[in-house]
Amino acid sequence: MSPLRISETAKRDLKLLFIAKHAMSKGDLDQVDGNHAVYHHETRTILEGLFDKLVVADSYEALLTDPGVDFVFPLLNRGGFFNSEMLCPLLCNRLGIPFLGANPIMRGQSDDKHLTKLEGVARGVPTCNWAVYRAGAPIDPGRCPEGDRFVIKPNNSSASWGLGDATDWAGVKSAVEAIHQEGYDAIVEPFMKGSDVEVPVVEMPSGPFIMPPMLFKQADPEHLRTHEEKRDLVDRSQKYELVPFEAETAWPKIKAMTLALAEIFRPFDYGRFEFRYDEATGEVNLLEVNLQCNLWSQKVYGRSAQLLGWSQTELIETIIAQSLMRQGLMQQP
Repeated sequence: MSPLRISETAKRDLKLLFIAKHAMSKGDLDQVDGNHAVYHHETRTILEGLFDKLVVADSYEALLTDPGVDFVFPLLNRGGFFNSEMLCPLLCNRLGIPFLGANPIMRGQSDDKHLTKLEGVARGVPTCNWAVYRAGAPIDPGRCPEGDRFVIKPNNSSASWGLGDATDWAGVKSAVEAIHQEGYDAIVEPFMKGSDVEVPVVEMPSGPFIMPPMLFKQADPEHLRTHEEKRDLVDRSQKYELVPFEAETAWPKIKAMTLALAEIFRPFDYGRFEFRYDEATGEVNLLEVNLQCNLWSQKVYGRSAQLLGWSQTELIETIIAQSLMRQGLMQQP
């Protein structure tokens, strides 16, 4: 598959707003968000090379009134409050400005892990048992899935923020209560051994295009990857590595599940579909779907693009070009 190109007319004439928490950063690791600051700086630099009329912002205030732009590239996903992932798309809808990515209700659908799992089950996509405990609702032990070890996390977290584990109900309840105190819903699942298969998808004129899948191969299949590890705030080099996924027997099933899930959220421009794969047994279960996920060159999308022979600039340009064509801002070549 060849990358898409943004027309010279669109590059010259379209005024694009890039909004991200670290859009103004100099490219250094942030003490709290780690490599997200590097990622946002990299993306801004690429956009500066693509568009003559780029506008950059790092807060929602840029969209409280009409910023006078033609298109918005929103990466301000973790705004520090519950359901913040939906705010940028909602503000764009309010102003009538086209933007990159899925519409607000689909963003909410995908960010809610419970709802995503329900959609998967309805389409025959296997997932482990789970229970969602909404903040403010009773924490009923009768709904907790069976297991010897449990994973507890915010129901709409990203990068494993708030992740924890427990081996009994007392530990589960304590972890759920801690998440509720932060103002978030919690989801509880039995721990699944194995490694995470990451399937990046970009929409193309012909439909969803599955890029080469990647595997977070773990040295210890029982290790629980943390937020600090994912953000490069601690050394994780001996714990796991990101490699191409090469399990030929499991791939046809994972690919079919990915395409089934992708149809739920279209149009979404780009999204990462995640599965837990037990190399010892071959078992595969849906973990979650992340729309408008991390595109950094050192993460799943960037590394997968390299396998296609695409540069990081070509990856970003392809995703934007498809969205511009989809929304009538650029003619299909």
